[in-house]
Amino acid sequence: MFEQLTSAPPDAILGITEAFKQDSNPSKINLSVGVFKDAAGNTPILKSVHTVESRLLETETTKSYLPIDGPPTYNRLSQELVFGAQSELVQSGRAVTLHAPGGTGALRVAADFIGKQRPGATVWVSEPTWPNHPSIFQAAGLKVATYPYFDATTNGVNFAGMLAALQGMAAGDVVVLHGCCHNPTGVDLAADQWQKIAEVTAAQGLLPLLDFAYQGFAEGLEADAQGVRTVCATVPEAFVASSFSKNFGLYNERVGALTFVGSSPDAAQTVLSHLKVAVRANY
Repeated sequence: MFEQLTSAPPDAILGITEAFKQDSNPSKINLSVGVFKDAAGNTPILKSVHTVESRLLETETTKSYLPIDGPPTYNRLSQELVFGAQSELVQSGRAVTLHAPGGTGALRVAADFIGKQRPGATVWVSEPTWPNHPSIFQAAGLKVATYPYFDATTNGVNFAGMLAALQGMAAGDVVVLHGCCHNPTGVDLAADQWQKIAEVTAAQGLLPLLDFAYQGFAEGLEADAQGVRTVCATVPEAFVASSFSKNFGLYNERVGALTFVGSSPDAAQTVLSHLKVAVRANY
């Protein structure tokens, strides 16, 4: 059945890692994969993670299946990390969260949901963006397009170009925004720019999908969440894909969360029911 199959092209990001390994230059630095390294070039396990793992080994009593949307406490704490414990979104129930296998898993569940509910939507990603973004959405059958973001002449954000692109998008389209530490440029929006983006997104009827992979790595946990919080406080609906690979150093654990903010608690619960269908079909 597969005799005529040829090898798939190697992953572009992992290919850079292989080239790094083969390079004999003693001053080389690997910037391909976003992992923390200490002065010795190692990726350590955080002391806090070691502590919690020890507690889990001592106290866990079962390996039975988790709920489809994951542990309720995990989901609640994920919401509090993104929005703050006293956030209206958390307190009112307008935010619903499910556990996902990493930030990529969260993005794929959102993509599958959008692909089924809004198959004609275009997903807009920044130029440039994380190379895996287009693949995730295209695999869900969605059309992907780009909006201007990076200005190479100033090494800053092409905010005018970005704003104009948003104003030209069709209602119901999806715009992927990087919560902080924009990948791959590292150039982020200022607070007033986030507010303007939120207002235009709401006025255009767009669905923001915030990829929040680096919370805590720019200015701190609270400061890094301000853009996400501004958007979610302004628009009626939004997705937030969280990854805990970076800020907890849980790279090989594939730990993440997908949060949906709805116009009401009932609307959020309805969306959650469909997200769980997407989870069931994936893993």
